[in-house]
Amino acid sequence: MSSNQLGQLTRVDLREAWASEAGDFTPWLADAHNIRLLGETIGIELEVEAQEKNVGPFRADILCKDTANDTWVLIENQLERTDHSHLGQLLTYAAGLQAVTIVWIAARFADEHRAAIDWLNETTEDRIVFFALEVELWKIGDSALAPKFNVVSSPNDWSRSVSGAAKAINQGELSESKQRYLEFWSFFNEQLQLRKSPLRSPKPSGDYWKNFSVGRSEFNIVAMVSARDEWIGVQLTLRGDNAKRHFAQLLLRKDKIEHELEAQLQWRELPDGKESQVVLVRHDIDLKNPDNRQEIADWLISNTERFVSVFRPVVQNIGVEDDLDADHASNPSENS
Repeated sequence: MSSNQLGQLTRVDLREAWASEAGDFTPWLADAHNIRLLGETIGIELEVEAQEKNVGPFRADILCKDTANDTWVLIENQLERTDHSHLGQLLTYAAGLQAVTIVWIAARFADEHRAAIDWLNETTEDRIVFFALEVELWKIGDSALAPKFNVVSSPNDWSRSVSGAAKAINQGELSESKQRYLEFWSFFNEQLQLRKSPLRSPKPSGDYWKNFSVGRSEFNIVAMVSARDEWIGVQLTLRGDNAKRHFAQLLLRKDKIEHELEAQLQWRELPDGKESQVVLVRHDIDLKNPDNRQEIADWLISNTERFVSVFRPVVQNIGVEDDLDADHASNPSENS
């Protein structure tokens, strides 16, 4: 292709697409396609809960859930240069919530505000993290406008979690089993990167389990490893008021799901509990033996990827299809 066939990128003023923050930009960003673009930029799968939501004395522009761990994500927008007023609002949000990710989007970040976000990420606890992003608009010739998010400040989750756990080990705060899990999940993350896995790397910790998103806050995939009982597993967890109804709807798809996964699963309704589970388990494999670490990581990564691939499209429509069927049943004239 010759150079004269290539277009030239042109920067476009944000106000050409969004005349106002509240009336134009916030509704645009809250759209499923656009919030996905933001989520891909910061590495978090987001599900919008509300717009213009009261949080203390202020109103957050967009309130989301991180579908991987069911924690809050607050988004504050500015179509201008950052100012002290918005920084103060972000600090108020952080003070009022126990675990939160705060995303500040602006046309341009002042140096002092970027430095403030860097400092907050260095000094606050892991349960509160901050992202700063600049938004741009570009086009080529007469093409449609294309948005672009640039991360100017972000938490270093990996180093914070590892250094925090290492400090706990040195101070004797982690038991031998928790230290073993920490070492395994660190190795697990290394394998994810080597394989270029689509799975998002979880924070290494002393827990025996790690959550992965399937795009809805009522569902998540869990990778598990038990050093004591010598088993490993992958599980779809269903939570919330509709967990039992959703489980029944999934059970109708049992044969198809097991065929796609090429595995027989354990279907646990747990009628007396608040959640239900669909589980794949492998027994008699010892995490305490370091020679097994690679085999365990390979099995968990492969099956977690398959669970996400198979269950993600299913859970997107669970409940939705049945609600539509119920609507048609209650309005038979629409079907005539």
